[in-house]
Amino acid sequence: MNNKELYWRLLGYVRPYTRIFVLSLAGTIVVAITEPLVAALIKPLLDGSFVAKDPYSIRMMPLLLVTVFIIRGIAGFVGSLTMEWIAHRVVMDLRNALFARLLTLPSRYFDDHSAGTLLSRLTYDVTQVMTATTQALITLVRDGLAVIGLLAWMLYLNWKLSLLAFLVAPGIGFIMRVISRRLRRLSRALQDLMGEMTHVIDEILQGHRVIKIFSGQAYEQKRFHRVNNRVRQFNLKLAAASEGSGPLVQLLAIIALGLMIYLASLQSAADQITVGGFVSLFGAMAMLLTPIKRLTKVNEQLQRGLAAAETIFALLDEAPEPDHGTRHIGRASGHIQFQAVSYRYRADNGPEVIRRLSLEVQPGETIALVGPSGSGKTTLMSLLPRFYEPNDGAILLDGVPIQQLRLAELRANIAYVSQDIVLFNDTVAANIAYGAAFQADEAALIRAAENAHAMDFIRELPQGIDTLIGENGARLSGGQRQRLAIARALLKNAPILILDEATSALDTQSERKVQHALDFLRQGRTAFIIAHRLSTVENADRIVVLDRGRIAEIGTHAELLAQHGLYASLYQMQANDK
Repeated sequence: MNNKELYWRLLGYVRPYTRIFVLSLAGTIVVAITEPLVAALIKPLLDGSFVAKDPYSIRMMPLLLVTVFIIRGIAGFVGSLTMEWIAHRVVMDLRNALFARLLTLPSRYFDDHSAGTLLSRLTYDVTQVMTATTQALITLVRDGLAVIGLLAWMLYLNWKLSLLAFLVAPGIGFIMRVISRRLRRLSRALQDLMGEMTHVIDEILQGHRVIKIFSGQAYEQKRFHRVNNRVRQFNLKLAAASEGSGPLVQLLAIIALGLMIYLASLQSAADQITVGGFVSLFGAMAMLLTPIKRLTKVNEQLQRGLAAAETIFALLDEAPEPDHGTRHIGRASGHIQFQAVSYRYRADNGPEVIRRLSLEVQPGETIALVGPSGSGKTTLMSLLPRFYEPNDGAILLDGVPIQQLRLAELRANIAYVSQDIVLFNDTVAANIAYGAAFQADEAALIRAAENAHAMDFIRELPQGIDTLIGENGARLSGGQRQRLAIARALLKNAPILILDEATSALDTQSERKVQHALDFLRQGRTAFIIAHRLSTVENADRIVVLDRGRIAEIGTHAELLAQHGLYASLYQMQANDK
């Protein structure tokens, strides 16, 4: 996408605020018009008041100047304030659009992009776009029109002398073109560095306990200093490129101004120009320097904004999760079939994590998935709610391929408790009644918490279920956090349960209580239990033993022990570790 296409797409976010935008442009145009008007008033002021000593000019010229500056001040205030209003609205709209897009992106995208980089898109990059849609636009309109008006007045006064101003235009254009390319390259690099720095900060905030216990402060300080210093260096390079263009452009303008003054002096000596005309011409030329300087500076803002727009629109153009399903099944019975399913994280040449796996699960059946780490247990369960799409094979729910179901309807039938508990910086009640269950009544919420054996510690909290639990439940213990996640799954009351190490953080007593609750919950529901502690899955209807993405063994606890295979080996190892 070239600069013009980028900028027009960016201005598309201004379209909803066209009326205010027109008002802002009107104010900016008035300010631009008054710039050459001030220079134009100098000629009658000098020639009429000081040379001809005209009483009318003596009275009216000061009043006209005051009036012009009053109008200029009001118009400038209205133009700038309304443009700032639009800018912040555009930033808000872009952030909303980016956030909405993030909510729809597939899991694979988050695997390939760090959280710090994505945070940088929503914070740093969007603010850079704001400068391109506001300050840059104001400068382009106001100073562009001012330059045109001043040049027109100069041509009117003395076209021969004014032609000198046009002689420097090619030199200015060449400088701006060279600087623009460098600014764009540096802006792109700076955005990547800001994403890297945000990523480092995010890792430090998330891993502060590990950093402290392993004395990693010095290492992290060096790592942050390295990226922080690179950000400083690129900011300095940007400043050097931006500031370097101004003096070069002004040098060309001053050379033209010097020649103009010399030639104007010769014309004045030959009575070819009046004193007022000379001062007006000189004043207009001098007044050109300030808008020209701002126009050279605006190039940096534009290049920063356009570079940021590239990354923002690249994210907005990312394809969301495929959701082309048209079939409806309502509340599923829970009959699930995996038919020769294969999956690899890299679709082209990555190793297969799941290898032509076939499994049929009857409604209400409890399936335990066990096996060594990396055998594909969690990955297989991530395919069922379509966090990932299988490369080969098919998964059917009640006889319907899950790709033919709308994502919302598919996931409404699944409750999921992962081994990495995710809680939000909100109340206990809001975390249990999260998402679609937000409107659940308090009695149902408390019942779910009771069944998850969470009410015993919730009652002890300062505000009970209305207590704020901190970021990711930081004010709770690991077992308490896990029980809240189980309560959230209980409240959803879905026909399919996925429990990925759902009791791993519980002590023996709590685990026993929750296990009873889960046994009750599983009645009439299809349940998948991923567990490393094999003692927690002995009562499963069937135990599926995975090894390197394939089903190595399948059967009940007693049947698998009798086979003396992989399951029996794992079970014996855990028994010896007790």
